[in-house]
Amino acid sequence: MNDTYQAIAVNEADKRVKIRLTRAGLALALAAFLLAPLDPGTGQTAPSATTQARDGSHDFDWEIGSWTTQLRYLPEPLTGSTRWIEYRGTSEVRAVLGGRANLVELSVEGAAGKIEGTSLRLYNPKARQWTLNFANVRSGILTPPVTGSFDAKGRGIFYGVDTVDDRTVLVRFVISDVTPNSARFEQAYSADGGATWETNWIAVDSRR
Repeated sequence: MNDTYQAIAVNEADKRVKIRLTRAGLALALAAFLLAPLDPGTGQTAPSATTQARDGSHDFDWEIGSWTTQLRYLPEPLTGSTRWIEYRGTSEVRAVLGGRANLVELSVEGAAGKIEGTSLRLYNPKARQWTLNFANVRSGILTPPVTGSFDAKGRGIFYGVDTVDDRTVLVRFVISDVTPNSARFEQAYSADGGATWETNWIAVDSRR
């Protein structure tokens, strides 16, 4: 077989591989990304909970209690929209399951209406990671969880996979600027495998 025929065969084989790429294949690719997520601050691979080899079961203890929440929300993510909506209200956080999990009750409102939801955080002692599971009362359905851990500096970084307008996207949730009386929460989406991110949810909590 000469070089021309070899090139044609390779191209045709490549086309067949691309055709066979399914949603399941994309999910596997995204899962591989989650195994070595990028640090949102440096763009480098973030250390995993297992390599950190630390017990993170008490990483949310600081949050137990009552908070005033200031929320900014981008309702049309990944469309180029810059329309943010502001809300204000409360977040109540309590320990459950003997402290091995915690439950957040969010209630905020603004000119656009009201958002009420709950987040269940569960710690996996074997993986040394947390999963964050959120549900809005309007849908009554848990969104796909984000999974991750806190680093040595007290910043929590969590990743997951979701859909936006039927597109599969990566989700990044970051908890930062944690003090005994305040914290910042940011959610961002990526539609290009983590190359770029768009923040769509910013909440700042102050202890009541």
